[in-house]
Amino acid sequence: MNRYPITVRTIMAPEVVTLDVRDSLKLASDLMTLVRVRHMPVVCGEHLVGIVSQRDLFRAAVSSLLYFPPVAEREWLGKISVVDVMTTNVVTARPDWSIAEAVNVMLERRIGCLPVVDGERLIGLVSETDCLRLLQQLLQETEARTIADAP
Repeated sequence: MNRYPITVRTIMAPEVVTLDVRDSLKLASDLMTLVRVRHMPVVCGEHLVGIVSQRDLFRAAVSSLLYFPPVAEREWLGKISVVDVMTTNVVTARPDWSIAEAVNVMLERRIGCLPVVDGERLIGLVSETDCLRLLQQLLQETEARTIADAP
């Protein structure tokens, strides 16, 4: 990968599973488990209006504190809307940002992902995992060059 500077658009996931403002936390929990993600943008049409994280689900799952069985916990989450727990002041990235900019924002704000927007329209998501994959690739390329340059 010799495209420098590397931009958010280069490593973001362009196809993002999203939640609608009318969805329940039960659906959010099921989707997060099924798709194996920790963050889900919440949209109204194509416009980003919030984000729900696994941490939000844990906070909402009062049932875990009350030791409800899993079936009762799922029933409880089915009664709560994502709108009730989502973060509405979402920190976002632009597709033309450098990866360094995105990583700096994630570190400073202590967040695990950045929805990527064009205006208010959600066009992707860049996560810690995406950044780690890029780092892995760059390290492998560096190692390969070092081996190739060795006498």
